[in-house]
Amino acid sequence: MRNAVTFYSEGMKLQGDLYRPVGAAPDAGRPGVVLCHGYTGVKDLYLPDKAAALVAAGYVVLAFDYKGWGSSEGQPSRLAPWSRVNDVMAAVTFLGLQDGVDRQRIGLYGTSYGCATVVVAAALDERVACVVGVVGMGHGARWMRSVRRPDEWFDLLDRSERDRERRVRTGTSEFVAREEILLPDRQSAALAAAARAGNPDAVGRIPLEFIDETLIFHPEWFVEHVAPRPLLLVAAGDDRLVPPEESQHLFDLAGDPKKLVVIPGTGHYEVYTGPALERVMEETVSWYDAWLHGGIQEDGK
Repeated sequence: MRNAVTFYSEGMKLQGDLYRPVGAAPDAGRPGVVLCHGYTGVKDLYLPDKAAALVAAGYVVLAFDYKGWGSSEGQPSRLAPWSRVNDVMAAVTFLGLQDGVDRQRIGLYGTSYGCATVVVAAALDERVACVVGVVGMGHGARWMRSVRRPDEWFDLLDRSERDRERRVRTGTSEFVAREEILLPDRQSAALAAAARAGNPDAVGRIPLEFIDETLIFHPEWFVEHVAPRPLLLVAAGDDRLVPPEESQHLFDLAGDPKKLVVIPGTGHYEVYTGPALERVMEETVSWYDAWLHGGIQEDGK
């Protein structure tokens, strides 16, 4: 059962979807999960399938759009990583206010750049009881450099510097094609284009400000503070957009309890469909069942 909801973060109204198991009693005290999308994602892209798997396992799920994405209020199409962290913490508060949700058992799930976001949010917000991060990066600058040739990297830094000066002088950032910043491999480009083609909220142009904001956002600086809350990381073994080494760096710096799963022969966007998605959700549900589930029974009994 899916219902549209709204809540506020830093004074801006965010749009979300609340998913509940069919027939769940309002006083069941079920655990909840906040789903967080990636770099230029929206709540209706990739997240509904994950919500369905979690609801089937007995969880109440909240998916939402960050400020400026989808129909949420805010300056359009900004990355604003620290603002996103605040949005996640507001989502945790909102989910904990819902009837039938145990606010002591709320987990986070983040995919791609959403993985980076939930790691930082969980490190800062001790209300978060459990974390799952999928195909995420640990260090923004290292990641952006790792997928570029040297000339491309230095060109990117030059563009970032010019746009930084433009923003100071004019208050605006230059918008460019999404692929100029999120440099896709051939497989990622094809799969992402196919998935985004039917979604009216999927944007094709983003501000160059994304560069600066990524270069200074490093979840591996925060990941040790997630412990002793449990952390599951899932990487795609053939990910050429966000290499699996990024998940490995996060895992190495995290405290226990933790687990790293690498799905072999799988690209970045392949984790959103087919057998790879099934594997991701099997690992996710198993992790939440072990650390967050806490004895849910049918009909809340």
